[in-house]
Amino acid sequence: MHRRIRPIILSFCILVTFLAYAQKRSITEKDLFQFNWIGDPQISPDGSRVAFVKVSVNDKKDGYDTSIWSVSIRGDEQPVRIGSGNHDSSPRWSPDGKWLAFIRTPDAPPPSAGAGSGSSSRPSGPQLHMLPTNGGESWKVTDLPRGVGGLVWSPDSKMIAFSSTTSPEDLARQKSRKDSPDQKGGEGREQASENKPEPEHESDVKVITHSVYRLNGGGYLDLKHPSHIWVMAAPRSSEEAVKPKQLTSGPFSERGILWAKDSSKIYFNTMRVHDPSYDLPHTDIYSVAASGGDLQKVVSINLGIREETLSPDGKRLAFCASVNEPVQSYTEPDLWVMDLAAGAQPRNLTTNYDFDVCSGLGGDQGTPRSGGGDEVLWTADGNSLVVITAKEGKSNLVQFDVASGKPTEITKGNQAVEHFRATNDGSKFVVLISTPMNIGDLFVVDRSGKQLAQITRINDKLFSQLNISAPEEIWYNSFDGKRIHAWIQKPPDFDSSKKYPLILDIHGGPHTAYGFIFDHEFQWMAAKGYVVLYPNPRGSTSYGQEFGNIIQYHYPGDDF
Repeated sequence: MHRRIRPIILSFCILVTFLAYAQKRSITEKDLFQFNWIGDPQISPDGSRVAFVKVSVNDKKDGYDTSIWSVSIRGDEQPVRIGSGNHDSSPRWSPDGKWLAFIRTPDAPPPSAGAGSGSSSRPSGPQLHMLPTNGGESWKVTDLPRGVGGLVWSPDSKMIAFSSTTSPEDLARQKSRKDSPDQKGGEGREQASENKPEPEHESDVKVITHSVYRLNGGGYLDLKHPSHIWVMAAPRSSEEAVKPKQLTSGPFSERGILWAKDSSKIYFNTMRVHDPSYDLPHTDIYSVAASGGDLQKVVSINLGIREETLSPDGKRLAFCASVNEPVQSYTEPDLWVMDLAAGAQPRNLTTNYDFDVCSGLGGDQGTPRSGGGDEVLWTADGNSLVVITAKEGKSNLVQFDVASGKPTEITKGNQAVEHFRATNDGSKFVVLISTPMNIGDLFVVDRSGKQLAQITRINDKLFSQLNISAPEEIWYNSFDGKRIHAWIQKPPDFDSSKKYPLILDIHGGPHTAYGFIFDHEFQWMAAKGYVVLYPNPRGSTSYGQEFGNIIQYHYPGDDF
């Protein structure tokens, strides 16, 4: 009896597997509308949960919806949604774990809404909202005309700093609109129309006064409205009224908000130059008291810095920057550390490490909205720094010893770590990982890089229906002996006995890199019956300084 049952069960399993495979279909261009993306993961102070932004295409297929979700770090539950807004982003836990601050952008009103009411019908910008973590509804805290961004809690959980392009003129116009008869429930509407406030109007004619005036993907820079730093007390209930206070002003923008460890002041960086593209990069670090007052210049750095962060004792600054002197087409980024004191000089930890720290790979499915940024991570003892590093078509977490610069790989494998966060004790990391077969999911790894759990499976339902395949990695010797890295994406049901048309897909940049990351374009071409070859030719990043800069003065050069 048992001998008969076993073959039947085995045959049934084979049949189920065959039917599941047979029901799968090729990936199409329309699958882009069904993709989901993860951005801005944030670990709760007690290390038990992760808040993140889920990004999806809206119902009209003309934009993106963003929502905030929460999931256990143990990987034993499905993510749950926090809030009901269609444009929620930037979740930020208070250090005491009692609150989750986030940004909500209101939906645009219908085109006919508020017709004839001037500028008062326009939606306000993105505003700060608060949510108690022990239960309850969220509420709106700010109402600044140009909105807020870059939320940063003070270490004592009593204040929130943020950036805004709102000006005093914007606030005056807002007050005028609120005080107008039309906004007072009909009171005084019989007053003459000349007493009504003039609606704000800004010409859509752009007068270009800077050599760099727009960004790829970001559009035109708004140089008329610099971004400044604001601070406010963190409200404890929706009934508590708080008023944001502007700490910086003037014609130049500030960024990189860092709180002092005692919450007494804020550090930030700025470039107080009208058109910085004409000068070699430099950065000035200032501080300002959280209560307001004069700005204090702390130190000048002859580098354009990014991903800066303070050491656990608050006395040192770590950051990423490239030395671009003499000016080159490509300069590999390095990891730096310096004392936060006047006259201090930065020290390069990765002079002898010939790969791209604070860098990643170029895929076509990076989180399209609300991805969030990263910063250099100090270990709890202040002795090491952790960053994402691009190396030979992969990006992983690497730890560098502050004293010696010695690197230690944390995560490994054919993958692209796109974002990461660490628990307060530094024992675990939450990493957003993409592979050629997965757009991106959150994983938990320990200090040794051991994977402890996968805590999201955000595209599993769709991808279970798709017949896709992993690319084949190859290296080949070029005419001069240089080793060139490439990948071959074959059709899902590739037959080696047949001939296929080939597409050579060359990345732009040119200083970027293909690699072990999801690319819809390659899967889609392969599904149409093409073999796709996508190489990292000379000038690509993640293969060292010399390889990345070899095309200077002769691009496209030898590869062409």
